[in-house]
Amino acid sequence: MIQMTLIQIDNYGPWTVTPNPRNESDLQILQAELFADVQRQIAMKKGLVFFTRFDNMLAVTNGLNEEDHMRIQRSIRNRYPITISMGVGTAKTPYEAQKIATEVLQEKGGAQSAEREEILAIDSLVKKEDSFVQMAHIDINGVTESLTDIVPAFDTNFMVNKAQHYLMTKLIEKGALLFFIGGDNFMSPCNELGIEELKILLEEIYSEIGIALKAGVGRSDNAEDAAYMADLGLEEIREGNNKEIIHVLEKYD
Repeated sequence: MIQMTLIQIDNYGPWTVTPNPRNESDLQILQAELFADVQRQIAMKKGLVFFTRFDNMLAVTNGLNEEDHMRIQRSIRNRYPITISMGVGTAKTPYEAQKIATEVLQEKGGAQSAEREEILAIDSLVKKEDSFVQMAHIDINGVTESLTDIVPAFDTNFMVNKAQHYLMTKLIEKGALLFFIGGDNFMSPCNELGIEELKILLEEIYSEIGIALKAGVGRSDNAEDAAYMADLGLEEIREGNNKEIIHVLEKYD
């Protein structure tokens, strides 16, 4: 079972324009610092946070309990001009878990409601014996040689975004999620996705848009170790010039 936490800034839209519109640079700085801060705190418990729209973040939080979530909320409240609310859900697939986490928080009030502040809405928490996370680290083959060092920077960015769009579209149908993590890299929480299914999916993308992808897949009882195992699998492909698209390295703690 995978545990997902939705992290949402309370009443953020109205706050950004009250009493007057705030400088865009200040808002961007706040969002970036908040993401780094929440990531740092959740990582202490071997969780992993992904930005979505910055005022919303999704985290894989296997191993975090109710008090862990509340401690992060208190820390943010004490040091920022905003507060955050959280919804927590668990399921067999990441998509279903984040869906539950979203719904349980939505039941406590709207994102721009002045009455909803620092809510922690928990549908369920994963038991230690049931905790399982599968991560896939996916990247584009040879992006430096084929794009970064040849075409304008924005053109490279466009191609990376195109790959992300196709990956997200196909992975969500399998109950998996996908997040951009920098450069030409993506991380996918993908419990219940078979290795052959992932290989077929990447081959489909290559045939449809001509972007070749490779992936390492890792498994553990927490997000940090699963992602690290996925990183190791991907590095083994890179260092060995392995022709296989998928390499799997399993770990069970």
